[in-house]
Amino acid sequence: MASRSGRLVRPALAVLVAAAGAVWAAARPSEAERPAQWVLTGGAVYTVDAARSWAEAVAIRDGRIAYVGTGAGARAFLGPNTRVVRLAGKMVLPGFHDAHVHPVSGGLELGGCVLSGVQSKEKVFQTIREYAAANPRKEWITGSGWELPVFPEANPTRQELDALVPDRPACLWAADGHSVWANSRALAIAGVTRETPDPPNGRIERDATGAPSGTLREFAGALVTRHVPKPTAAERSEGLRRALEMARRFGITSLIEADASDEILAAYVEAERAGRLTARVVASLAVDVERGPDQVPDLVRRRDAIRSKRLRASAAKIFADGVIESETAALLSPYLDRPGWSGKPNLDAAAFARLATALDAAGFQIHVHAIGDRAVRMALDAFEAARSANGPRDARPIVAHLELIDPADVPRFRRLGVVADFQPLWAYADSYIRELTIPKLGPERSREIYPIGSIAKSGAALAAGSDWSVSSMNPLEAIQVAVTRRGPDEKAGPAFLPEERVDLPTILAAYTIGSAYAAFEEKETGSLEPGKVADLVVLDRNLFEIPAEEIHSTRVLLTMLEGEEIYRDPSLRF
Repeated sequence: MASRSGRLVRPALAVLVAAAGAVWAAARPSEAERPAQWVLTGGAVYTVDAARSWAEAVAIRDGRIAYVGTGAGARAFLGPNTRVVRLAGKMVLPGFHDAHVHPVSGGLELGGCVLSGVQSKEKVFQTIREYAAANPRKEWITGSGWELPVFPEANPTRQELDALVPDRPACLWAADGHSVWANSRALAIAGVTRETPDPPNGRIERDATGAPSGTLREFAGALVTRHVPKPTAAERSEGLRRALEMARRFGITSLIEADASDEILAAYVEAERAGRLTARVVASLAVDVERGPDQVPDLVRRRDAIRSKRLRASAAKIFADGVIESETAALLSPYLDRPGWSGKPNLDAAAFARLATALDAAGFQIHVHAIGDRAVRMALDAFEAARSANGPRDARPIVAHLELIDPADVPRFRRLGVVADFQPLWAYADSYIRELTIPKLGPERSREIYPIGSIAKSGAALAAGSDWSVSSMNPLEAIQVAVTRRGPDEKAGPAFLPEERVDLPTILAAYTIGSAYAAFEEKETGSLEPGKVADLVVLDRNLFEIPAEEIHSTRVLLTMLEGEEIYRDPSLRF
């Protein structure tokens, strides 16, 4: 339903509760049944079940949802030890699911020089200078998060970094994770000179003399970063601890780790053994595109060694291309400012098909990074080849990011059973889009940027994630952008490609039951229904009753995982 302003509003709760009464009646217990451990009552409970039902109360027993319905019906679940949360109209949702995120590496970055969100070159320089001064004993100065639009052509120079860190090697990852900024000492240690050729699937940016300018794209970054001292196991564990703390605060109860090395897997295993893994995790094992199908037996071994209550390593991650801003994304037509250059995918179509077919035959869920429309098409072609070779199965391959999709490929997601995993926070005209993307694509192709609405209308499975630490982990910011196609802090102004907006129920489903489906968890979690595990979040206001421009300022008051309180805002008392 919509108000005259076009904003979604919640239908009268009494009407919905009455309509759903027959369904919920079957879940009501007799008075003789055991009491629940928790009863949340007096709220706006949006279940995200198939009917998108509303309720007033939820009862939780033994980590599962025992009841969803009216406040009066919940009284049957009260006992002397039941903890009662009186919601006073606050909103209850299923816990959020982040379908593409990097918790361990992102948490590690929080311990380095953090440049995320710094919007001026002067402030970037100040932050690096201060970090280096505060860490005189560090052998290398490392960090991440510098924003590409801050620098001309997204190309900071080694001379600029030399002036900030003259006494040690320094390298800093860009916010998008696809470029590295290195000073002269770091380049010298790596042996990168004017004679060094670009490595496969990478590019060394060069100055007018042909010397390395200081910025390394894609796989070229490894020329330097492989010389940086590796994090210890304790540091990785601390990074994961930081990330999980952030996830709990944002109401995230399940996630898909987007790029898992053995070291990253070890951090998750250690956290679960210690009882500190406060999220359900599907790990996507890192795939070496150069090795092809020969690596599949090793991936199977790693997968089968990790299968526990909250951790599975059942997915395999393929990087199909890079990013548009540095012209490493694979496009169907050339970049406007580089005639003849349309980007080079990380593997050719035949190799992609062979790799996907081998992974699919081994039972992996394939998880692909694809930004450009050519990379998206190659992924879909590879999935189609795997299905043709191996026969149909419930494979649920995922394509993440999807910045550019050719309209001809939109219907293929549903037909092939592919999960479209967007990062909705990117779907507005920020400086990346205005200054680095549209000028390279032109107005015609730019109408195809982040086509969330088109994919949703096609009936394809829709999931959502953050790609943190590339951008904010907060689902509420991304939800607002998906609905408005404007920045989180923009209260007015034109929407970016308004036809690609989605409504609030659609994006809430993507962040809950849709992403649970992407993780093969929709029978256990993702909606608030009797019998499912009690993963839920309490918000300080009802998202359906506020202007869309206020969604990002909504606060998470309570996060529960399997009926356990894992985060509570100090303002929520019961």
